[in-house]
Amino acid sequence: MRKLISRFFLAGAALAAVSLIAVHLPAQAPSRAQSPARAAVYRAPRSFDGHADLSGIYQAINTANWDLQDHSPAPGTMWQTGAIASEPPGQSVVEGGAIPYKPEALAKKKTNFDNRRTADPEAKCYMPGIPRANYMPYPFQIVQTPRGVMFVYEFASANRLVNMGKPEEAGSDTWMGTNNGHWEGDTLVVDVTGLNGLAWFDRAGDYATNNLHVVERFTRTDASHLNYEATIEDPDVFTRPWKISMPLYRIEDTNAQLLEFKCVEFAEELLYGQYAKQPPK
Repeated sequence: MRKLISRFFLAGAALAAVSLIAVHLPAQAPSRAQSPARAAVYRAPRSFDGHADLSGIYQAINTANWDLQDHSPAPGTMWQTGAIASEPPGQSVVEGGAIPYKPEALAKKKTNFDNRRTADPEAKCYMPGIPRANYMPYPFQIVQTPRGVMFVYEFASANRLVNMGKPEEAGSDTWMGTNNGHWEGDTLVVDVTGLNGLAWFDRAGDYATNNLHVVERFTRTDASHLNYEATIEDPDVFTRPWKISMPLYRIEDTNAQLLEFKCVEFAEELLYGQYAKQPPK
């Protein structure tokens, strides 16, 4: 009996030693067939023009529309609705973590935040602007055509056509800007100018002026995702250009389609209620 116990003890000790060694040994290097470099290679399907096919319905799944930077959960501006209107926590999508504001511009951002319930253009159903249109909690669709690349957004029925021919100068400032595109390999690069500076980047009051210049990069990384990057420049507000990046998820539900969300009527009370002869009780 004593010998049997001793054998079990020795076997257990040996197993523990092997487990301990396995924990501390470095992981085995992947084989050549499974190397990260090879695993990361993805060739997107081709569109009619031979370039990568980015068409589809996509949506960001993050909290960038609440705040591009790190943020804790908050009660939101409509405390009467309890947790329904609360702000979820989120991590920064800004390269380096923080937006490089000039001191005087940061003061305006804080004023925007204090007045966000009525001042945020999203609350008024205005066009979302660029880059915000791409990470609002609503889907959007990319359609590649011979004329250019069309972006159609569910929010406020916003849209923009990316000119893929000879670059055009902005004739006037608009919410969605003048969009000129070109391909760098399988990456669609969109240069956006002529923005009117009225859109915010998020509900936290981050903003720019009509000197805003955005360069976007859309890269299909696999069958279900795009990688989205936007480099943002406005010398009136920021000390240097800065960049955001995030994945966009392709919606593959059965019968997936873009639906209408015409929100103007939902904003009428906010915009014009004060002028009503008999405001609603």
